[in-house]
Amino acid sequence: MRKMKKIFMTFALLAVTISMMAACMNKPKTAEATEPATAQITEVATVQATEAPVAAADDDQMAPNFELPDLQGNPRKLSSLRGKYVIIDFWGSWCVWCIRGFPAMKDVYAKYKDDLEILGVDCQDSERKWRTAVEQYELPWLQVRCPNEKMEELAELYGIEGFPTKAVVSPEGKLLKVVVGEDPEFYTYLDELLGE
Repeated sequence: MRKMKKIFMTFALLAVTISMMAACMNKPKTAEATEPATAQITEVATVQATEAPVAAADDDQMAPNFELPDLQGNPRKLSSLRGKYVIIDFWGSWCVWCIRGFPAMKDVYAKYKDDLEILGVDCQDSERKWRTAVEQYELPWLQVRCPNEKMEELAELYGIEGFPTKAVVSPEGKLLKVVVGEDPEFYTYLDELLGE
């Protein structure tokens, strides 16, 4: 009886773990997520076209502009942040890996905030859940929310296939890198890019 109970508990724990990973890797479109939970870092110029719409771009591709409401309800355009490097962090309060990445993002923000801006783009949350998460996790950078009706368009523009997805944009507005998942190599890349 104990052995059966132990087996049942193991399967229950496995099911919970898989469902948490699947929630973070959910594609915003209706297709099922098939990507592993590990991060994938790819240079925009070398990504295969089947992986993301930005893949076919050359080194001079501009980051697609968008406008979304910030915490004060004001429209915020990506293009308004030109002059600094920008990390666009597509996240959701429901995504475990997004939340786990916040401490490293806070470190990067504190270290490079003179040369870097982070634009958090909350996805697939209600406004209340978004505001609560920003406050709960004490996110000091700019925040906007993508309403569900705009999610498919934004996902197509940036090739979002899982969460978190981070896009690095140059001060001139060029799309430098798209990262799916959470991986220490992303922060190594930022240190190399920003001069540490």
